[in-house]
This record gives sequence, structure tokens and C-alpha cells, in this order.
Amino acid sequence: MGLAGAGHCLAMCGGIASAIGVQNRLSNIVLYNFGRMLSYILLGAIVGGAVALIAPDSPHTTKLLRWLAVIFLLALGLYFTGWWPVLTKLEQAAKPVWQQIKRLAPKPQQSSTGANRVAVLFAGAVWGWLPCGLVYSALSYAAISGSATGGGLIMAAFAIGTFPAMIGAGYFSHAMRAILQAQGFRTAIGLLLIIYSLWTALTLVRPYFN
Repeated sequence: MGLAGAGHCLAMCGGIASAIGVQNRLSNIVLYNFGRMLSYILLGAIVGGAVALIAPDSPHTTKLLRWLAVIFLLALGLYFTGWWPVLTKLEQAAKPVWQQIKRLAPKPQQSSTGANRVAVLFAGAVWGWLPCGLVYSALSYAAISGSATGGGLIMAAFAIGTFPAMIGAGYFSHAMRAILQAQGFRTAIGLLLIIYSLWTALTLVRPYFN
């Protein structure tokens, strides 16, 4: 999901990545994204652990959460294709915060100081909490992991999947954005996500027809 959402990441967060990367070294770009990954892991652990605590070993809860994952994934696929951009309104709420995070991008002369590296990591961690339909779709899978550890690992895998796009946006923003934001690419990815969501839904209803 992280790899497939590359175009989405650039559309929603490419401005942050570019602001970070245009005037800064690779180490800062990696630190920003590492901070973002830490936030995703924490979110996954909270969601996975909370569900496991509230309804441990409950098949009904698992089915409900899997249906929720199907709905999020289907909405994400429809968003990528442009057929039903329902997630746009959710993410528009984050735009004022994105502008504030861009200001935290370090100046070239500051990039080597230890204190600034901590600030870079913190800014990346704040970035990870911004409203994002793609992240919420991944969290729906973290919720059915059965534990805080499982939820954290799922979100870690998701974050690593987004790294090529977001780190690449910092160094090659124009060329990569042209490819990954092309409507043909987004439509193809959207269709794959729609197919996967429908296949997951089929596995959920299949037992009722046996």
C-alpha cells in the first residue's frame, strides 16, 4: 500500500518533501521521513493494542474491522482514479498545518548542528499525524493485527513503502512528480486497490455461500 500510494504521497505531501529537500542534504530528508515512520508505528501500536484490549479474540470484531479495511481501501482506490474523491475533504483539513511544518525545514547553514537534527526528527514526527486517507487505510489493517506489536509492524512496513517516493521527492521532485502524479499511473494504482478491496470483500462473504 505504501509503494502503491507513491503518487498520492507526492500529491498531498510533495510540497513538504520538496521544501525539505531542495536546499538540504540527504541525511535531513531521511531524518524527516524516519520521524514520520516513528509516528506511524506509534499510531499502529495504539490502534492494534486498543482493539486487542477492547475485544480480544473476537471473530465478530475481526470481521467488522476487515469490512472497515475494505471500505477504506475501496474509497482510496476511487480517490486515486478520480471517480469519487471522497478523501479530499478529509485531507484539506491538514493544509494549514502543512504550511507550518514547511517552515521547520532547516536552512543550509543549520543542517549540520545536532540541535537542528533533533528539530528535523520532531518535524517529521509531527508530519506523521496529519490527516491522510492513505494512512487511515493502512491503520484499518493495523487494527486487525491483534496486538500493539503487530499494528506497529504493519505501519512500519507501510512507512518503508512510502520512502522511495518521499525521499525521492526531496532530491528529484520535478521528474518523479511528473511520473507518479500522472493520471494514468494514478488510475492504474486505483484500479489495483479497488480489485484488492473487492477480493477481500469476496473472501468475507464466501463462507455464507458454502
